Amino acid sequence: MTRRRTRRAWIINGLLAVVLLGAGVAGYLVFFGSSGSAQPATTRTAAAANRDVAEVVTAAGTVQSSYTAAASFSASGTVTKIDVKVGDTVTKGQPLAKLDSRQAQLQVDVAQGNVDAALAKGTGTTALLTAYNQAQLALAQAQDALAGTTLTAPGDGTITSITGSVGQKVGSGNSSSSSTTTTTAPSGFVVVTDLKNLVVHANVSESDVSKLKGDQAATVTVNAMPAQPIQAKVTQIDLTPTTSNNVVQYGVTLALTSPPDGLKPGQSASVEITVNQAANALAVPAAAVQTVGGASSVQVLENGQETRKTVEVGVRGDQYVQITSGLNAGEEVVLPQVTTNQNTNRPTGTGNFPGAGRNGGFGGTGNGR
Repeated sequence: MTRRRTRRAWIINGLLAVVLLGAGVAGYLVFFGSSGSAQPATTRTAAAANRDVAEVVTAAGTVQSSYTAAASFSASGTVTKIDVKVGDTVTKGQPLAKLDSRQAQLQVDVAQGNVDAALAKGTGTTALLTAYNQAQLALAQAQDALAGTTLTAPGDGTITSITGSVGQKVGSGNSSSSSTTTTTAPSGFVVVTDLKNLVVHANVSESDVSKLKGDQAATVTVNAMPAQPIQAKVTQIDLTPTTSNNVVQYGVTLALTSPPDGLKPGQSASVEITVNQAANALAVPAAAVQTVGGASSVQVLENGQETRKTVEVGVRGDQYVQITSGLNAGEEVVLPQVTTNQNTNRPTGTGNFPGAGRNGGFGGTGNGR
């Protein structure tokens, strides 16, 4: 009787062990068995359809003035008056500042007297004519020196810098130096900048510059105004490049169609220049097109079977590629498979089951430690 009960207990315990082991295996497979393994998704397709396709060249740019000029006195002397301040709007030729002109005016008066005296003696002989011409030349030089004591605006714009002050002694220099869309601001006694006609100067890689030409349409997004894209067009492409850290780039200037209020020189921007486009063209997602050795093809799903077709392509955009032949509208092209990882929280244990210790027993640390 006792042996029969013992045998029954062993059988029951064995069955319980098998059930527990099966439950453990099932739980492991459900929660961890596929952890970390790449599971292929179902076949993804997209229909060839008519749409607008555009190829764009992207670049980083900076908002700049279309015109900026630095003006300096062409005569030497002491500054006696500054007629403008930073922020004032001026027109070309408008007086900006003055030097002490008393000595220059005196030289003009003396030179004028010499001209009058020479004219009174007549010009009937070669000597008298020469004396008169020399007096006229001296008068012109004196008048230029007097004019040089007044600094005038080299162009229309806004005063953006004044480096001098009343009482300062200045030496003669170039009357003005100007530039358009320069990356280096000119320096002078006064700097005039056109803040109304702003442009964007961008740097394009050497691999993309051959795609650019004048009047190409572009979209400019100023980083400070991301919600206000600005339409623009290419107006200038530099003939010579700049090289920095072995990277060759070409400067491109873009005129802004309708600049928003608040736009300022120096603001950074991103540029997208449309270099090629096709309207209402048959196209497929760019990811579906494979090009090897100049030949392009797509994988097409027909009656549940995948078939590769050779196609001719036109405009290549970042998202879509124009198909000029080899494919019909409505055909389903196969897109690259996307794999997913499931149960990424799988423990790093070395045991065969969850929580298995160094010796395979339940209740261990799972990493054998």
